Amino acid sequence: MNNGRCWLSAFIVLVFATSGFAQKVKVGYDKSTDFSKYKSYAWAKPQTPVTRPLLYDTVVNTIDQELQGKGLQRVETNGDLTLIAAGGIEYGSNLAAGTPILPVYGGPPPDINATMWTGGNLSAVTAGPLVAQGTLVLEFVDRGENKVRWSGNVRQKLDPEQKSKSLDLVAKAIVKLLKEFPPKGSSK
Repeated sequence: MNNGRCWLSAFIVLVFATSGFAQKVKVGYDKSTDFSKYKSYAWAKPQTPVTRPLLYDTVVNTIDQELQGKGLQRVETNGDLTLIAAGGIEYGSNLAAGTPILPVYGGPPPDINATMWTGGNLSAVTAGPLVAQGTLVLEFVDRGENKVRWSGNVRQKLDPEQKSKSLDLVAKAIVKLLKEFPPKGSSK
């Protein structure tokens, strides 16, 4: 009887210990969208200089690899989809609620949310809600209609002191997030 309780206790501790390392993924998409029509994508350009190039490159390269494996081609401009990434490895401010992310489309939308991944700081005037540590938000915007068609976020605890391990965790989190893109049964 006592041995059974020890095993149960050890199992509970193991479950809680490993859940702290697991990536948490949430996605949403426009269910009326035929995702099979999208063949190319372009990245929205960050408005601030990249100050964490290794992290930024890991994010972009991992997303590029995953999307190319799904048959999408990256182009520099005028892709069927525009990708917007936002997030951070530390707690930080995001745009204030109600701040428009995408203007009426007349070119690549400004990636003002990407400042958290590129290391830029937003002014106190535009600072808003906190972005959780180790969160990446990725949006796929239909360039022609200027509408978000798929949005997902993934959260992974990271230790900025352990750069190599953190970059590996970032890549794994992105792979897990993009398993949800395109949504299953989304083509008409």
